[in-house]
Amino acid sequence: METQLGNGPAGIRGDLSATDLAKALRQGWRDFAARPQYGLFFASFYVAVGIGLYYLFMVRGETRWLIAAVAGFPLFAPFAAVGLYEVSRRLEQGLPMGWTHVLGALRGRGDEQLLLMGGIIFVGFSFWVIIAHMIFAIFASAAGLGEGMAFLTSQMGLTMLAVGGAIGAIIAFIFYAMTVMSLPMLVDRDVDFITAIITSFKALSANFAVLLLWAVMIAVALFAAILPYFLGLLVVLPVLGHATWHLYRRTVG
Repeated sequence: METQLGNGPAGIRGDLSATDLAKALRQGWRDFAARPQYGLFFASFYVAVGIGLYYLFMVRGETRWLIAAVAGFPLFAPFAAVGLYEVSRRLEQGLPMGWTHVLGALRGRGDEQLLLMGGIIFVGFSFWVIIAHMIFAIFASAAGLGEGMAFLTSQMGLTMLAVGGAIGAIIAFIFYAMTVMSLPMLVDRDVDFITAIITSFKALSANFAVLLLWAVMIAVALFAAILPYFLGLLVVLPVLGHATWHLYRRTVG
């Protein structure tokens, strides 16, 4: 039987603090240092796709698509961390560790729940790219400066970045609320993705200030990691992935 922890809904702690975030980060670094090959493996795909998108759009001069893709790229971070959740789960429980176990986690529990979540995230990313493209087109047309840096550094371009950033932040936060606890839960338990999403929203509601801070920390860390040609993600993404697992364990139990 589920029991109420803290002051949150049944089975969910409602007393998380910044101390819990610090502990989760320390444990995330510990897990990454213990099995770095897995973190580097998953992060390398993320880095390769990012670099590929950058050069593709820069060579073709499609600035509007580059901005949209880079800004929406973090939406895939939680799904990219599924294998890392499995690594942390096995380290935590002292289970055998191998590529078969870790890669097998990407298939979920054979019920396609993780696949469905991945589809939702992909739809969200596609929706954001379309919205961002529309915003770019509207402001660029109004400014009459094309798509280059001259437009981006103009007053109209800066206004566009502010508007697009605000809309993107709202979309990103919605998906963060959906996935921050649901994806680790789908790795940890035999539940459907609807139940996992509901649990994630309940956890956010019970610990809004702390989990909002966690969202900001993730966004800042990912943005900083993207700047050096995405290479910072080789460390930042695994540590955040492992840390999110431990935060999930503290929150959902």
